[in-house]
Amino acid sequence: MTSTYFNGMEAVPFDPDSDGLAFRHYNPSEIVMGKTMAEHLRFAVCYWHNFVWEGNDPFGGQTFERPWFPADTMDLARAKADAAFEMFRILGVPFYCFHDHDVRPEGDSLTESRDRLNEIADYFEQKMENGPKLLWGTANMFSNRRYMAGASTNPDPDVFAYCASTVRTCMDVTHRLGGENYVLWGGREGYETLLNTDLSRELEQMGRFLSMVVDYKHKIGFTGEILIEPKPQEPTKHQYDYDVATVYGFLKRFGLENEVKVNIEQGHAILAGHSFEHEIAMATAFGILGSIDMNRNDYQSGWDTDQFPNNVPEVALAYYEILKGGGLGKGGTNFDAKLRRQSLDAEDLIASHVGAMDVCARGLKAAAAMLEDGGLEAARDARYAGWATADAQAMLADGATLDGIADRAETAELDPQPVSGQQEKLENWVNRFV
Repeated sequence: MTSTYFNGMEAVPFDPDSDGLAFRHYNPSEIVMGKTMAEHLRFAVCYWHNFVWEGNDPFGGQTFERPWFPADTMDLARAKADAAFEMFRILGVPFYCFHDHDVRPEGDSLTESRDRLNEIADYFEQKMENGPKLLWGTANMFSNRRYMAGASTNPDPDVFAYCASTVRTCMDVTHRLGGENYVLWGGREGYETLLNTDLSRELEQMGRFLSMVVDYKHKIGFTGEILIEPKPQEPTKHQYDYDVATVYGFLKRFGLENEVKVNIEQGHAILAGHSFEHEIAMATAFGILGSIDMNRNDYQSGWDTDQFPNNVPEVALAYYEILKGGGLGKGGTNFDAKLRRQSLDAEDLIASHVGAMDVCARGLKAAAAMLEDGGLEAARDARYAGWATADAQAMLADGATLDGIADRAETAELDPQPVSGQQEKLENWVNRFV
């Protein structure tokens, strides 16, 4: 069925001169560095914030009134899907993402929840014939009270088994719908206090679970990527998957660094004390960049507020690292962002994404221009030019010893002098593009 929630709104056009609702920078067919914008950006709309969230916050309840709320029946779940796919059509996005909990009501039993997910997947298949593809699926293993002490890290082995069933079903559905990735979002994988926590045991459980997920991927012939989403302090105080570096160390420990990549969220990067571009560059350096969630935080609140991006310079630096690293591959730009509680109209859902997509398009073009200019890479190359000499390379070669290097320094009476990092000059250079 076609939803009436958006009142028959037409698809948003690309029209830089429009005074109405239109894309002014995102032209999906525009060529940037040999690929279309659509191919570079691979936009996705998330199901949860747009169609599940009711507008509540820690101090107030529901502000949004949607005709599919509370979505506690399969009929309402289908009505929600009708609205979602209508929104995807209006925006012209190529992808969407969901948790199992987003798209079907919880059943009275584990098997009923499984059957309901498969039922709604049948409905999705019909709608996807001429619509968007699935960027990734995932399982909500954090909201229900059964997960209050973790999912795969839970002290109760029955919860571990429950998670195995949940993830198997979600992976099967993601595979059936042609999903390009499967994400493990560890919202409760961490601990509040060491007083009641066996940390080493929980890490072993988490590693074993992830290994089994990878084994199952190969068993069913799923060709997408398995992704972990790093996230600090949300909501668990001590999160095991704190940032990209932490996740990579975890993957190396369990021999999964060639099997699992990361889905990086801008808001989580900030909460971890990093910039978005830092986390992207780190993932690229490790060879584990998978996909991104594009949003922003309120820098005054100190919490993950999941706002739509509106800062072109920040976005440009993120896409600079993505383009430099070879692009997003099977990943994409998912808007893990939500309206403000006072933005009540159906059109607000469209306008928020149009603005965000334009910001990303402007950022992408700025990033491409910076790369094509080459000024930043030239400055980086010049800063490390000394390492291109034979003597410098020999210090890093197999067989080099601390004694040998130290003796060379003393024989030559080395007295290296500091050289300017020219940070301000480079910041000025970036500002010429953004």
